[in-house]
Amino acid sequence: MAGGAMVHQGGEMKHYAGKVTSFVVFTCIMAAFGGLIFGYDIGVSGGVTSMDVFLKTFFPSVFAKQQLDASHENQYCKFDSQLLTVFTSSLYVAGLVASFAASAVTRVSGRKASMIFGGLTFLVGAAINGAAQNVAMLIIGRLLLGVGVGFANQ
Repeated sequence: MAGGAMVHQGGEMKHYAGKVTSFVVFTCIMAAFGGLIFGYDIGVSGGVTSMDVFLKTFFPSVFAKQQLDASHENQYCKFDSQLLTVFTSSLYVAGLVASFAASAVTRVSGRKASMIFGGLTFLVGAAINGAAQNVAMLIIGRLLLGVGVGFANQ
């Protein structure tokens, strides 16, 4: 039965030897941080893509269109740019693909190697995004960040 409650429908109740230990609680908290990383990025990328300085630098056509359409702006379709969409979604697509690939890498190389690879990939992606001079660098950095997040989430 779906829900969050225990349901006992008669018969003998099963008892399991497993217990909730501090390790289990810590593991659950760390797993929850994987979702937190995605949520934080959604907030950050949404805020950054609405900044005029960012749009002027990396997406000047979007900024120009935004200034022209300021009087009758549609709040639901504020940015109509495929390139801006690629920038925004590249991290999530890379994270999805990487989380599937990470299980195979973990099986072959072990958890430690998988986590180190994910962390290093995330670090390189963050450095590229921090030093980005053009849209290509931004997208490559976001792809690497997505691989790092996907490996960490797995």
